[in-house]
Amino acid sequence: MSLALQVSNVRASLGDLEILKGIDLEIPFGEVHALMGPNGSGKSTLCHVLMGKDEYSSSGSALVGGAEIIGLPVQDRARAGLFEAFQYPVEVPGVALSDLVREMGEVRADPGFDDRVSVLAESLDMARFMERSVNGGLSGGEKKRSEMFQLALSQPKVAILDEIDSGLDIDAVREVAGLVEELRSDDLGIVIITHYSRILRYMNVDKIHVMVAGKVVLSGGPEIAAELEASGYVDLQDGGATVPEPKVRTPFDI
Repeated sequence: MSLALQVSNVRASLGDLEILKGIDLEIPFGEVHALMGPNGSGKSTLCHVLMGKDEYSSSGSALVGGAEIIGLPVQDRARAGLFEAFQYPVEVPGVALSDLVREMGEVRADPGFDDRVSVLAESLDMARFMERSVNGGLSGGEKKRSEMFQLALSQPKVAILDEIDSGLDIDAVREVAGLVEELRSDDLGIVIITHYSRILRYMNVDKIHVMVAGKVVLSGGPEIAAELEASGYVDLQDGGATVPEPKVRTPFDI
């Protein structure tokens, strides 16, 4: 099994506050994994630490396609094959989407890049937005589609989708889930960070990991999402005191 992302004992603090308390995750190429948990569990912090947000102090190891990224500048993490789709994509006034795409092409130096832009812009209905400012005047669903367009063009090894279902109506959630499924490939591992199971209903998620209080406390198959929908995170939070030891769900537990 070849791993797109291997996270080993990643810890992170913001000042004196310890947020991540030893995260271990393995995301194989070709799979889609969901990272779930209550507010404040550390899901987005893990995303920020992996992407290199500099206000966190961190330790541990994170390999993207076998290459260590902890300690690298943000741009080198991106070059190593790490991509983030944002919960709230920002508007970039004065920078057209076509300008951003052109810069991506120059960095990649890929002779087939322009052809791929044309095909993807048409298939994702992004051609009409190419001369607009990045995310300028787009709806929530259109912004997320633009993120998927950029992801497909970037061809990373690992895509971290940080709450891409946030703020979307049910039709947009279904559309974004379909786009993620279309992006599946043997050269990509995908991590979806989400609070809710609704987007997972429209996808074939390979594995779900649940974070509570800075630790992964449960990993298993897609049936976990239905259980969380029914019971919430209360049992896993253990009254907000100690966090239970990580448990790996096996077929015999179902």
